[in-house]
Amino acid sequence: MESKNHQSDTHVVFNQPKPLENYNAFTADRILQYWVAQFGGQWGEDRLTSFGGRIGGDLLEAGMNANQFLPTFRPVDRFGYRIDQVDYHPSYHQLMAHAIEHGHCSMPWCEKNSGRHVVRAAMAFLHTHADPGSGCPLTMTFASVPALQAQADIAEKWLPKIVSGRYDGRNIPWYEKEGVTLGMAMTEKQGGSDVRANTTYATPCEAPGGGKRYSLVGHKWFCSAPMSDAFLVLAQTDHGLSCFLVPRWREDGSKNPIHIQRLKDKLGNQSNASSEIEFRDAQGWLLGEPGKGIKTIIQMVALTRYDCMIGSSALMAQATKEAIWHTAGREVFGKPLHHQPLMQNVLADLALESEAALAISMRLARALEKLDNPHEAALVRVGTAIGKYWICKRAVQHTYEAMECLGGVGYVNDNVASRLYREAPVNAIWEGSGNVQCLDLLRVLTREPDTVSVFIAELRYATGANDAFDRAVYGLEEQLGSAETLAYRARQVIEKMAILWQAATLLRYGEPDIAEAFVQARVETSEYHQYGTLPSHIDMTTIISRAMPQSSG
Repeated sequence: MESKNHQSDTHVVFNQPKPLENYNAFTADRILQYWVAQFGGQWGEDRLTSFGGRIGGDLLEAGMNANQFLPTFRPVDRFGYRIDQVDYHPSYHQLMAHAIEHGHCSMPWCEKNSGRHVVRAAMAFLHTHADPGSGCPLTMTFASVPALQAQADIAEKWLPKIVSGRYDGRNIPWYEKEGVTLGMAMTEKQGGSDVRANTTYATPCEAPGGGKRYSLVGHKWFCSAPMSDAFLVLAQTDHGLSCFLVPRWREDGSKNPIHIQRLKDKLGNQSNASSEIEFRDAQGWLLGEPGKGIKTIIQMVALTRYDCMIGSSALMAQATKEAIWHTAGREVFGKPLHHQPLMQNVLADLALESEAALAISMRLARALEKLDNPHEAALVRVGTAIGKYWICKRAVQHTYEAMECLGGVGYVNDNVASRLYREAPVNAIWEGSGNVQCLDLLRVLTREPDTVSVFIAELRYATGANDAFDRAVYGLEEQLGSAETLAYRARQVIEKMAILWQAATLLRYGEPDIAEAFVQARVETSEYHQYGTLPSHIDMTTIISRAMPQSSG
């Protein structure tokens, strides 16, 4: 009997797309370019092009390495001396240096150009594509500036090093470095978001008051980026909760007794070390007035919450790109997967969601540099809570749906899609969970009626273009006027405000077809749906094409 000639190699790879790599992450992203230009950041396009070239190139691999070879903790050296050192893979330092040298932490504080916050937001957005974890110390360093400015004599020493554009990851005293990074330590076991329950105590070493040295004793449940050169810390004094700058090294060159107890074993955000620490007579300097710690640090908290919006927007954008790129390289049932109608419905829905998230993040970036304008300042106040709540929560389901588009290959840990999914919850939890954002919004609604009026005005600027949107805005005003059950309905209210703010921003500043599709999918359709349930008359091909990354690889 004649034997059949079968190919002996059973591992011929076909019908698999090439990975999305070796491309410029900025010039490949038409949506990001659009919103940067829309809010005055055109002047930064050359810097962003330079930045994006490495983000889509060698730093993609650096991000994978930083998440595979995780930080390790060494409490003592080989002779038994306490060193409290966290060692990172060289790729982590590569990522940090690239971001800091391009102005990730310093641009809004050094540049005079209008749109500086927008360009910096785009830089943070792009950095997240390479590695979200290292974005944590970058964010805290950037956000620390307003809090430090509360104490002029301390700021004079520290701010030049924060905005120097230099990165130095060595474990040496801050005053021996040209550039420094800052962290934050607020959370304690018993209090969580209720920082007024903190028990860490600060005692004056000599005379009390702003800019004076104190001794801190206490325990902090979460301290991310523990190799930062200093930390902003909340601690109790005789006058109440106060804010301190606590360096890792004392001025005499000895180690400040900030003892790392352990590194947290986290679900995601793994390239970034998060620790549990104790202060044992650690020296720190009071920032601002005693007893006014929340007032001092709240500006830092507001900026880190804003960066959570940017970070989650970036996770969704990258997830969308990966899904569209992968399905474009796969064929099923006789034609490309991304041409199958049901898959197009999913991809277009993901693209709409991610662009809407970026739109309000960039709108807030523009407002941040106009804080002398009452409308813009009020929008930052209310928009940060709304945006952090909504975007960070949406990112979890969004990144999962994008991972499902890739199928089993997206679920394995050597694919970026699984990392995006593990990363997604952290921004919703960090710097105040969803309920904390709702409570913040409730305070605005009950105590700052003028701020609420500003938000409604922001929505009304977009009325007249779409009847369904107009009706929804008027409905929201009625909802906000019903105060009796507002605390119970806070999530419903904040979600409605978020969707209408996204719709308003797209209608006022976005591409008309994108705005119209978003209103049809999110405003006219009030019921909750999974991704992939868009109305049939939406032009899904155009939406997908707009989000498709333009690879040069």
